[in-house]
Amino acid sequence: MRHCKHRYQLGVKKEHRQALMASLAGALFLHNRIQTTLAKAKALRPFAEKIVTLAKKAAQTDDKVKKLHYYRLALAKVRQEEPVAVLFNKRAQEFLNRNGGYTRIYKLAIPRVGDATPMALIELIAADDEGHKKAPKKAPAKKAEKPAEEAPAEAAPAPAAAE
Repeated sequence: MRHCKHRYQLGVKKEHRQALMASLAGALFLHNRIQTTLAKAKALRPFAEKIVTLAKKAAQTDDKVKKLHYYRLALAKVRQEEPVAVLFNKRAQEFLNRNGGYTRIYKLAIPRVGDATPMALIELIAADDEGHKKAPKKAPAKKAEKPAEEAPAEAAPAPAAAE
């Protein structure tokens, strides 16, 4: 069955979508932060994280053949030499101690002028960034128990209906 197969289509054909993701990922790896539409940022996140994972695998191995293989796999997806080289040579070491979650999306408050599309910033996360920590939950305050009120006096019987 084909359930959940319509994710991030962005209203374009497959080839256009692949070229768009390659271009956005290249810009992200070069500049570390880009501004785009929210839908494109959400589509870019899994694409970019898979490329970062390839760079991380290449940094962890000592085999030159495997490093070259991972580099070529990334180059086939991103299609630009410079961003892939920057990612593999400079940025990959930063992500070695991080298990996923290499990108972060910030929704911008102001929509795009012209078509009011929601905008977002997507950025590569710094290696030492621990992210947002939730505050520990406080135990709910106990309600002060009210003393048991006396039962109200029994109501007088209802008067008989006049006939």
